[in-house]
Amino acid sequence: MKTKIFVTPVVALLASRVVHAHCPLCTAGIMAVAGGATYFGVNKVVIALLVGAFGASTGLWVARSLKKEYFRFQKSVVVLSSFLLTVVPLLPFIYAIYPLQISFAGDYGSLLNRTYVLNASLLSSVFGAWIVAVAPWLSSRITNLRGSHLPFQGIGLTLLMLIATSIVIQVGL
Repeated sequence: MKTKIFVTPVVALLASRVVHAHCPLCTAGIMAVAGGATYFGVNKVVIALLVGAFGASTGLWVARSLKKEYFRFQKSVVVLSSFLLTVVPLLPFIYAIYPLQISFAGDYGSLLNRTYVLNASLLSSVFGAWIVAVAPWLSSRITNLRGSHLPFQGIGLTLLMLIATSIVIQVGL
């Protein structure tokens, strides 16, 4: 039984064709940065940002590798599924909550005067996915402004945005 469990993924990997999709290098880079952040004791919210980016990047990679569209919104469903299947199982390990005090008007406990609890890990994961989704658009805008495309521009821009955001979160929290 153990042989079947091991052999099945290996056969699937060997039988698969080469995928020229979203960005396998971006996906590997995000995964490496998240692993390094864990090793060096970085804030859990930063790790959640990188995990969310990894989930979205993997989803985009898989969605663009599918040659045929089997149903409407297939790409969105694949990306969302990948994001949820990556982030939700890891949330207990990267769980971080923070208070948000709102005191605009009224007595304490009213809608505009209370303390809300934010799941910073989930919000950070969504923001990481947003960065991965926006980076290709921003890269194309830079290419249009410059008139040419730099080698590894998309990868560099994605990782630069994620690392800069990670530094801001790490220093700020």
